Amino acid sequence: MSGITKDITTREDIQVLVDAFYTKVRRHPEIGPIFDAVIGDRWPQHLEKMYAFWETVLLERHTYFGSPFPPHAKLPVDQLHFDAWLDLWRETIDAHFQGTVAAEAKWRAGKMAAMFLSKIRYYRDSGKTPLI
Repeated sequence: MSGITKDITTREDIQVLVDAFYTKVRRHPEIGPIFDAVIGDRWPQHLEKMYAFWETVLLERHTYFGSPFPPHAKLPVDQLHFDAWLDLWRETIDAHFQGTVAAEAKWRAGKMAAMFLSKIRYYRDSGKTPLI
């Protein structure tokens, strides 16, 4: 840590985190092209959705409505991609924040990545379609 003492406490903090994270994601050689192929020119809408999602998850302000998994169900991703995603997430948090909520953000992302990967593999192997 580089002397950062601020925790994630506001929507503005969420925006800093999400913006910095997705800047790194888009530049990443393994996961950037996957995100760009799916999101296309809808990055502003995607970022707004991510602000609401993480605000709901971390700050307990219910601003996200929807099901986070179905858009990911058919992505061509595996462990390598989720490892890269988590590394970038943790790196971004550590560069900007420190504290209880920052630690929870890393923990929740790890749990979410494990669950998403498990479900993606299940649907890929079974040929079933997730409920929306």
